[in-house]
Amino acid sequence: MSKKRIVICGGTGFLGTRICKVAVGRGWDVTSISRSGEPTWSSVTSSPTAPPWSTSVSWQKADILKPTTYKSLLKDADAVVHSMGILLEADYKGVLTGRESIWSGLSRAFSASKKGSQNPLERGEGEELRPQEHDGQLTYELMNRDSAVALAQEASFSGVPTFVYISAAAGAPMLPERYISTKREAEAMIDSSSPTLRNIFIRPGFLYDSSRLFTLPIAFAGSAGNMVNSVVGGRLTALAGAAVEKPLKADLVAEAVVEAVDDEGVKGVVGTRRIEDLANIAWRRGML
Repeated sequence: MSKKRIVICGGTGFLGTRICKVAVGRGWDVTSISRSGEPTWSSVTSSPTAPPWSTSVSWQKADILKPTTYKSLLKDADAVVHSMGILLEADYKGVLTGRESIWSGLSRAFSASKKGSQNPLERGEGEELRPQEHDGQLTYELMNRDSAVALAQEASFSGVPTFVYISAAAGAPMLPERYISTKREAEAMIDSSSPTLRNIFIRPGFLYDSSRLFTLPIAFAGSAGNMVNSVVGGRLTALAGAAVEKPLKADLVAEAVVEAVDDEGVKGVVGTRRIEDLANIAWRRGML
């Protein structure tokens, strides 16, 4: 039996690198697509040195907004993963360096509406996504929604059977509502525009790992909030969203993603409890 081939768009990110690692551990053929090619390891792990497993990954450079740069890499893939949304729109680096005022940054971050690309559902095969904001800003609409829809379409055109979209459990009080609304729009548009795919929508809460120390106190607070929310019967969910969703270790979510790809019975929305179940199945598989 031939080994599976998986393509991870955003494979150099916090979760993406871990998906690559788990897939390599299963002996799969793994390709990562990102603008940088290989990760800056100090930004995603506790060490600046590339780990041994990374030599088994094909680290490819491509632009998610330009399908012609990555379409050839989708050929003969068993699954394609979109793991490259954005959490914040504001140019926080520009604010810190003085290129953009704090007020301008906040205004951009919490704007009630933004443009994405041209309508991705009317895009031709291989046609690039054209940002519609006058300054070319990478908006939630463009990155969380339109790039994912276009990637799913290109995967379908290439005959890929399975598509995985890294979504989110919910929004959060500190994030613009459009962060989660664009992810839900992406899920609906992918399902409607690419019905031949086995679409899997992974919806984790906050992800943490000891390699990113700042995530640990946030995860601790989230765990406390989740326990309180459980005690009151989930009544805080509507108010606090992901802030009271159970935080998950990034490695656990990566295990669940790969297990979901491997299990042809998994499709549709995969929430926190199902993510944990899939990760447990993967763990037991590894113990055999």
